[in-house]
Amino acid sequence: MQLSDRARNIAPFYVMEVAKAAAALGQKVAHTDSPMVFLNIGEPDFTAAPLVQEAAMRAIHDGNTQYTAATGLPMLRERISHWYASRFGIQVAPSRIVVTAGASAALHLACLALFGAGDEVLMPDPSYPCNRQFVTAAEATPVLLATTAAGRFQLTADQVQAAWGPHTRGVVLASPSNPTGTSVSPHELRRIHQVVQSRGGVTLVDEIYLPLSFDAEYGQSALSLDDSIISINSFSKYFNMTGWRLGWMVVPDTLVEVIERLAQNLFICPSTIAQHAALACFEEASLSLYEQRRAEFKARRDYFIPQLNELGLHVPVMPDGAFYAWADCTQACAKLGLKDSWEFAFDIMQRAHVAVTPGRDFGSAQTQQFVRFSTASSMEQLRTAVTRLRAVLL
Repeated sequence: MQLSDRARNIAPFYVMEVAKAAAALGQKVAHTDSPMVFLNIGEPDFTAAPLVQEAAMRAIHDGNTQYTAATGLPMLRERISHWYASRFGIQVAPSRIVVTAGASAALHLACLALFGAGDEVLMPDPSYPCNRQFVTAAEATPVLLATTAAGRFQLTADQVQAAWGPHTRGVVLASPSNPTGTSVSPHELRRIHQVVQSRGGVTLVDEIYLPLSFDAEYGQSALSLDDSIISINSFSKYFNMTGWRLGWMVVPDTLVEVIERLAQNLFICPSTIAQHAALACFEEASLSLYEQRRAEFKARRDYFIPQLNELGLHVPVMPDGAFYAWADCTQACAKLGLKDSWEFAFDIMQRAHVAVTPGRDFGSAQTQQFVRFSTASSMEQLRTAVTRLRAVLL
């Protein structure tokens, strides 16, 4: 069967290949005294808040399971709008909010609406691989620009200006970022957006980890800069609803009709049950619980990053959000006689029964020497991982 060029151009998602190997080994050692510790997938160990679970069951019981508008439940769009006002102090009209089948659908819709064949889109290297695949699926070309620890592994306005060419259509950023957990400073983001605007381009910012910011300097939405910025968000990370597949995007007024038309044809609507459940995310008790969990994620970061540094797995930039550690494994590879982070990930999977993600997926800017640890697991799991890694590396 002949495949489309589009399908051939989408690279494998190596994170999931490693995950499959870790899961297979995990099954073998599950009942031993050294079960697998999974620090490879960015999924909170917390599940949906109690009120959210209750709201989902109530929606099913009451028969609130039929299609909604493609843009989402009006009441959910309103609650998201109120959350922006109370959390970030910014006014976002509900009419500009489009609820989607996860942040993935939001990114897919944005890329289909804005990019096409022959377009180029600037992105940081390293960055989350699926974001650039959404660009590729729209038949545009992602252009990865190497970043450094000195720049917090984020693009700068100078880089964007220097790289902008006749076919450049815009930039796709993530703040905080996967895999680094670092954010673009508001000052630099403003400068980047000014460059993009001056070229008639589009600034798209993935903010799915923004509510999990730990530093007030960086915990600000790009939407505060300009109504033309497109922001992607999700109920998966801060709201702990990964498998519910629900997200949203904030777009300029002029783009709403286009996004709605695409969403109607591609998705019909997001999950109705998940939408009714998500209304309860914004209840006072739920928000209080999410803030307690955010504090726990910060405590995990504050414990784990210094431990990695002591083990020779140097984290060059302290993450200011999300739940990742982007660690240089060069020293560990030299000690163990390994070539790169790919080999390191499989080696410690076997030696220590600790699963991590090699840098291969995230780009080519020194990614062969970095691994990504997820700190979305419990403190107990993190302590166990440190003990096992210490036995291998020290």
